Amino acid sequence: MLTNNLNGASNQTAANASTVIGQAPASETQDMFTKLLVAQIRNQDPLEPSDPAQFVNQLSQLSQTEAMQSLAKLNSTSASVLESIQTLALGAQVGSDITVATSSVRLDGTPLKASITLGAASATNTVTLTGADGVKHDVQLGSRGSGPQTFSIDPVALGLAPGKYDIKVQTSAGAQDAIDVIGRLDSVRMSAGGGVILKVAGIGDVAPSSVTGFNGKSGASLAAANSSTAN
Repeated sequence: MLTNNLNGASNQTAANASTVIGQAPASETQDMFTKLLVAQIRNQDPLEPSDPAQFVNQLSQLSQTEAMQSLAKLNSTSASVLESIQTLALGAQVGSDITVATSSVRLDGTPLKASITLGAASATNTVTLTGADGVKHDVQLGSRGSGPQTFSIDPVALGLAPGKYDIKVQTSAGAQDAIDVIGRLDSVRMSAGGGVILKVAGIGDVAPSSVTGFNGKSGASLAAANSSTAN
């Protein structure tokens, strides 16, 4: 029968459109669903009418789809707002010293402050800096107790040329591939992909997730800020 063919075609159309409905805007989804539902009702076989429960299920699926679309839109908006708030908050920290967990540093002749956390006292502790040429430079820290241990690296005293170096620490308990380096937060910017990138002196570009502490502005930074305000 022609009616059966139309009914089968309508059902096939509804099945093929199920994936499209999930991707279309809410208004288009509702309009598409209404047209498909009306077509199914009109073209059903009068001798074998469709089960009303099927239409109820379809209406329920529409409601679920609209709810998911609204939730996805809300989550996207919330993420954008949170990202903007994060950028503003980090922007207020420009000029402050921050601590960053990193496995590489950028030396420019300025002494670098860093720290490691030891779970127990360690008799031998060696910082290894590896340049782009693959040459390793070891800095002996000597015996250290447990807990946070700060140290500094003076590139000039060590004869290290400016550039990027991989850094790791070998302790009596094993190697630490990432250490905490203290540097000044120079700028905050948005990446092409919408993420936040921090530029930290002595390290370079880092993600906010790498920051382990905010240490406030150093005396030099405060003096510069006061001088700028006075002028």
